[in-house]
Amino acid sequence: MESGTGTGTVPATTEVAQKHVYSVWAVPPEDVADRLKKLMDGLRSEFGGPQFQPHVTVVGAIRLTEQDALEKFRSACDGLKAYTATVDRVATGIFFYQCVYLLLHPTPEVVEASEHCIGHFGYKRSTPYMPHLSLLYGDLKDDDKKKAEEKANILDESINGLSFQVSCLALWKTDTEDISLKSWEKIAECTLSSN
Repeated sequence: MESGTGTGTVPATTEVAQKHVYSVWAVPPEDVADRLKKLMDGLRSEFGGPQFQPHVTVVGAIRLTEQDALEKFRSACDGLKAYTATVDRVATGIFFYQCVYLLLHPTPEVVEASEHCIGHFGYKRSTPYMPHLSLLYGDLKDDDKKKAEEKANILDESINGLSFQVSCLALWKTDTEDISLKSWEKIAECTLSSN
């Protein structure tokens, strides 16, 4: 081993592109998003938790440079057509980011849209895809989750069975360590072709 020389310091002129955590979201149309925001606000007013945009995660958190993330996002959007998503029911989960959510029907087009995108991103899924739209983030006790689930069904009685067109995907910088979500930001979005 050499001593003293070549300590691996990078010259100041070479800037190493920093990697951040990115996710790809399917964005509901504006009228549906407004309806969901009312529901999310109603839950948050009682159960707390950070504010976030209604979305269905298509590609989960993956660490990339911004340039790389943008290129992968553009190529993923290129071959993808708009598709329909349908709510199955309100459900609760065991993770902070899956506290109370709308479970979506895993129809072939919903699953294939995610498979298509994760292929472009080289994302490796550790569990089968469960399409869902989160309503509330938090670490609630089980009985509070149950109350939040019941409240969601009361606040919007016809949410189960709601269908909406996904014609927009967005690339978000989503540092999963930041549970305040204050650092989360939209980087790009694309409109999917209708057929």
